[in-house]
Amino acid sequence: MATGEEFHAAHGSQVAPLTDMLSVEVRPLHPSTTERVLIDGPAGQIEIDLNDPGPRRRGIALIAHPNPLQGGTRDNKVVTTLAKTLFALGHVTLRPNFRGVGASEGVHDHGIGETDDLVAVAAHARGRWGGELPLLLAGFSFGGFVQTRVAGRVAAQRLVLVAPAVNRFRAEPVAAETLVIHGESDDVVPLRAVLDWARPQHLPVVVVPGGGHFFHGQLGQLSRIVLAWCH
Repeated sequence: MATGEEFHAAHGSQVAPLTDMLSVEVRPLHPSTTERVLIDGPAGQIEIDLNDPGPRRRGIALIAHPNPLQGGTRDNKVVTTLAKTLFALGHVTLRPNFRGVGASEGVHDHGIGETDDLVAVAAHARGRWGGELPLLLAGFSFGGFVQTRVAGRVAAQRLVLVAPAVNRFRAEPVAAETLVIHGESDDVVPLRAVLDWARPQHLPVVVVPGGGHFFHGQLGQLSRIVLAWCH
């Protein structure tokens, strides 16, 4: 478990001074920057909401939502918080609906087909904006589990996992520089389960005191952690 000081020490130059971090204004994603697209995927069309910051873009962020069987969609508040935060930092953000959700075709495949779908979305993004922009993968809960699989198949520079559902699905090992954020009081994915998964990898976990699975009342804190790590 990483304290605030350990988090800064572990990430070194990746963490901006606090004054720089606070200068980034995280705003709602404006409709003028939002584009809804359908692309061809392994099981049919994949519906994506994307936000492009334009010429100031500095990367591509592919964000995965929680389990559709429990009502998860790209509009989940943790997912949109990640999108707003990464967009504010200059990333093109892509929030696909998993297969069987919204206009995305296909049926739920317990993370296997969903992995293939995210790989297809990453390839689409690289084709549209070029391979020179770094790719960041982010996922919440079930989406975090899926992104541990995607990270083994695409060249991503960064990985952000929020409350990854490691107690419900077999998550893959991840790179040492991965950012893992978890709530102390998560009753869906207990903190103990995430620590047991992270411990053999010597992987730090940033714990939000009192935080639940959906970070009720603490989305701002979640955003600030991501800002500090990515800025």
